[in-house]
Amino acid sequence: MEKKTPLIAPSLLAANFLEIGREVEMVNNSAADWLHLDVMDGRFVPNISFGFPVITPVTKLSRKVNDVHLMIEEPEKYAEAFAKAGAHILTVHIEACHHLHRNIQQIKGLGMKAGVALNPHTSVDLLENIITDADVILIMSVNPGFGGQHFIEHTYTKIRKLRELIDASGSKALIEIDGGVTVDNARAIIDAGADVLVAGNTVFASRDPQATILALKQ
Repeated sequence: MEKKTPLIAPSLLAANFLEIGREVEMVNNSAADWLHLDVMDGRFVPNISFGFPVITPVTKLSRKVNDVHLMIEEPEKYAEAFAKAGAHILTVHIEACHHLHRNIQQIKGLGMKAGVALNPHTSVDLLENIITDADVILIMSVNPGFGGQHFIEHTYTKIRKLRELIDASGSKALIEIDGGVTVDNARAIIDAGADVLVAGNTVFASRDPQATILALKQ
């Protein structure tokens, strides 16, 4: 069986914010496919990250797919603003959406691809009725809100189960994994069925971030 090449999405949350333009250019000039932007509101998760004053100039500078992950309550209030700010993919948490199908349709109607994220405790079975509507399913492999956490081993089981659901339904959704991704576990994550690897500290804290991105991809 031929090994597939994953998409790599460096997470800007782990970048040096005193050198944010230089960090984005590093990603632009790397083998990365997406640029991952984590938005936290201090309500859905116990942390606050960054908003439109950061995202708008970053997406203008970025030459990658701008992958915006909303860890916020009431994401529907801000979807239009994120489209205007340059998001190509907008991912909302299933736990934050009372009307998930409506959320997905709203995102697509604004010209973005729609992602659905699941926290570690959330079963992939809950996706059954929307799996053919979503473009990306993001599985949190750590508890959301902070970088630098260790990968939760049960995630492998969730990835395999989600891959079965996607294949059985005929969905075209990509499986994205966020949290604790390293050069050491990347192959096992892809072999379990994932398509996209989000990497924060693994990339930005390494001595050679571009070489690390290439290692993750290979």
